[in-house]
Amino acid sequence: MVKKNEKGSDELRTAVEPTAINKVGDVFLPPSLSVKESNDLHTYTFRADVDDSVSRTQPFVLGVDEAGRGPVLGPMVYAVAFCPTELKLSEYGFADSKQLTAEKRTQLLQAVCDRNNPASTSIGWATTVMTARDISRGMLRRVDKYNLNAQAHDSTIALIQSVLKAGYNISEIYVDTVGPPAVYQAKLQNRFPQAKVTVTKKADSLFPIVSLASICAKVTRDAHLERTREALDIDNWGCGYSSDSQTTAWLRKNVHPVFGWKGHVVRYSWQTAKNLLEIGKNGMVDMDWHDEQDKQSVITMHKTTTDGRSWFGSSGNLFGA
Repeated sequence: MVKKNEKGSDELRTAVEPTAINKVGDVFLPPSLSVKESNDLHTYTFRADVDDSVSRTQPFVLGVDEAGRGPVLGPMVYAVAFCPTELKLSEYGFADSKQLTAEKRTQLLQAVCDRNNPASTSIGWATTVMTARDISRGMLRRVDKYNLNAQAHDSTIALIQSVLKAGYNISEIYVDTVGPPAVYQAKLQNRFPQAKVTVTKKADSLFPIVSLASICAKVTRDAHLERTREALDIDNWGCGYSSDSQTTAWLRKNVHPVFGWKGHVVRYSWQTAKNLLEIGKNGMVDMDWHDEQDKQSVITMHKTTTDGRSWFGSSGNLFGA
């Protein structure tokens, strides 16, 4: 059941679970792919802690990265990875994740989840899956719009804070930047003064702990999107980016003239989706939707596509800030 905060928005739900090897046949399913969240509606967080034999009071390093910022399909996933500063992650193959194949990234995350792997006991990680619905709901507010950068910042801060609350002594934080690095670094340094914060471009290729976070994010997003594709019985919708002709063809072919797309997988706040929902295109129907919060207010779903608050639910910070 989804609890509501004072603003009426969905609370961020956190599942703290031990790492485990989950498979369907020979396919590895990351534990961050929560079965409970299979409807793709609600943003949620998963965290896997280090083994109980590892002291949390020793200095830890933490890295932050994301996957899926640009696509029109599927969630954006933020991830943190953390381990004792003395652990040499580079010796275990964690390098620039963009240079790794999807298969190799999956193998590395599977190794992290395998407690028979000595390094695994000292590695923790966490992900926040920000669903397409929640991303759109924030960006399409009629007032006080919640842009993607703000959502990314809040997700990052919430993830780091959850690790600190779990008792880890985080002494160093490395982050792949969102926006100007200096401004973001100052914001995070002020928020987490107990750690030395470094925010830079291409942190994934510079710091193995960020590469590990990137792997966690990418494998989680890929698995989440693939599960959704199979649930909707879709053969191929491309890579999910607006620049992919297969993706745009799928969007154009499968848009409903009243309700848009099924499956809660499309980001209605993306310009590609907005264009397809315009009245006069693709048989779109001009519909009046009564706002749940103000029965006297009537909004038009397709006439002005940014007026979609009723479609996406009540406004509110996804992370309860």
